[in-house]
Amino acid sequence: MPKKVGFVNLGCPKNQIDAEIMMKKLQNEGYILTSHTGFADVVIVNTCGFIESAKQESIDNILEFCHLKDEGQVSKIIVTGCLAERYREELIQEIPELDAVVGIGSNQDICNIVRQVVDGEKIEQFGPKEALPLEGERYLTTLPYYAYIKIAEGCSNCCSYCAIPSIRGRFRSRKMEDIVEEAKRLAADGVKELIVVAQDTTRYGEDLYGHSALPELLRRLCRVEGLVWIRVLYCYPERITDELIDVFAEEDKMVKYIDIPMQHINGEVLRRMNRRGDRNSLESLIEKFRAKVPGITIRTTLIAGFPGETLEQFEELVQFVKDTRLERLGCFAYSQEEGTPAAEMDGQLDEEEKARRAEIVTEEQMNILLSLNEQMIGKTIQVIVEGYDRYAESFFGRGQADAPEIDGKIFFSSTRKRKQGEFVRVLIDDMLDYDLIGHVIE
Repeated sequence: MPKKVGFVNLGCPKNQIDAEIMMKKLQNEGYILTSHTGFADVVIVNTCGFIESAKQESIDNILEFCHLKDEGQVSKIIVTGCLAERYREELIQEIPELDAVVGIGSNQDICNIVRQVVDGEKIEQFGPKEALPLEGERYLTTLPYYAYIKIAEGCSNCCSYCAIPSIRGRFRSRKMEDIVEEAKRLAADGVKELIVVAQDTTRYGEDLYGHSALPELLRRLCRVEGLVWIRVLYCYPERITDELIDVFAEEDKMVKYIDIPMQHINGEVLRRMNRRGDRNSLESLIEKFRAKVPGITIRTTLIAGFPGETLEQFEELVQFVKDTRLERLGCFAYSQEEGTPAAEMDGQLDEEEKARRAEIVTEEQMNILLSLNEQMIGKTIQVIVEGYDRYAESFFGRGQADAPEIDGKIFFSSTRKRKQGEFVRVLIDDMLDYDLIGHVIE
């Protein structure tokens, strides 16, 4: 009988794409993919190992399935992804219930690994990081009208706080032709919104073409028939060029939204992070984007409580948040990750102080978001329909200013039924906390 395989995917969209490639391989081999993981013959936990909270989430999921295995509901447990790559020995030694621990460089062998554990073998397999498949058919786990597309793997930036280069290896781009062909296949399958991801999308093509080829790639993606929105995440500020900004200004399919992980704005803190720039350069970039691309939504992430961050440097960060009034912003307390240079730096702050600082920034941003949402009342925006909330008795979706699973929602009424993936024009009438409320202009 075919075996039922359940996938639990944790972490970022890049990890999600890895899982989708493995799922498709298993489906092609005749395995039955099930969303009822608690009753699967084999459960694959595709883990994240980036920061402490993500690691804990991965461990909690693994232990939950170990409990189900003890009760006889789950037969086999396989752990893949970043946590498996980073903590292979600890997982093998401390969680004997696991049937396989698999590094990212062995994802391509997932069918053989499942076959072996079903036959009763214990597997520990860690291929070279560069063997992680960059191409392949995917079993899409997103809603049918949007999909992520990974344009590169790994990272060579070596920020002092980050373990990704040691987990994922050096930065390596996919060929432009392969990316465009995948985009065409996704569009043919009904994808309307394509979300471009990599650890650093602005570095795309440097290793293959000798320069950042992201602007050219985006223009080619804008020519793909069937795509309506193209969204870009993870653009490093120091690599954003005038040419890239022009793409946002000139291409109709480019969503007027850019994700720029700044992490901090004080020049000295950024240097300790092994990043470039300072408050002046970042504010200049924001001003340039807003001048060239009216209505642009800028999202960023910030780290509070980095080793050695003085009270004055933190207050400068808070003032930057107040002054720039970025449309989307997330702030995280610094996570001391073993094996990274920052973990050994002097001036480590205690967990309570780091959390306090992150909370202050978050509260400032929430006030800004409420004010910005209030300014949206009376405006009409294009919305992609995501579904119907029967409790709210309202349809809901997203505008260009909202990335899936990151930002807010728009709830709206309509005189007729709406389909997932349909685009509608919504007049904003009100707001509810951080979400908007409106009605469709028929």
